[in-house]
Amino acid sequence: MADDTEDVELDFAADEQERARRSAVIRHPLASFFHLFFRVVAIVAYLLCDWISENFASCFVLIITLLSFDFWSVKNVTGRLLVGLRWWNQIDDDGKSLWVFEAKKASRDNNIGTEAEARIFWLGLIICPLIWICFFFTSLFSLKIKWLSLVVASISLQAANLYGYLRCKAVGEDGQHADSFTGQHLLQRPDIIFGIL
Repeated sequence: MADDTEDVELDFAADEQERARRSAVIRHPLASFFHLFFRVVAIVAYLLCDWISENFASCFVLIITLLSFDFWSVKNVTGRLLVGLRWWNQIDDDGKSLWVFEAKKASRDNNIGTEAEARIFWLGLIICPLIWICFFFTSLFSLKIKWLSLVVASISLQAANLYGYLRCKAVGEDGQHADSFTGQHLLQRPDIIFGIL
């Protein structure tokens, strides 16, 4: 009986090289550092401001400035370098606001970060707003109304980046246009959120 199978050469070396490149520890150390630096310093400043300074205005300005730096660096630098995602708003010729969400396709030649950097990115992006939400409830129940305004501003800056990047990830995975994306899409696809952790 003749054997109809023939030997097929499989190129596992290319897959192994790609896996080794993606699992390298940190390829963008400065971006990874600043992804967490501003948001962690803002949280620490919030926790210590009552003890260090009696001036609420200076604490407010310091924390909002730190979170503004964080918003800018995450939106414009670390999202692109660490996970290959970016989002922005543009005004078309008719004066209509258009939100654009992009996900870079993973290939051997691009400069997307490693799995460790992606984990740093997503954990920082998800955990810090949760911490600010805890601060919201503590300031609400302790009736610190002036601190509540700071916490609401902080949550808005953090949640805007989180929402933008979740939309980028969903658009990138599904290959759909941003206009066809709805908030229910995240609820129907929990792997978008939980698959990144």
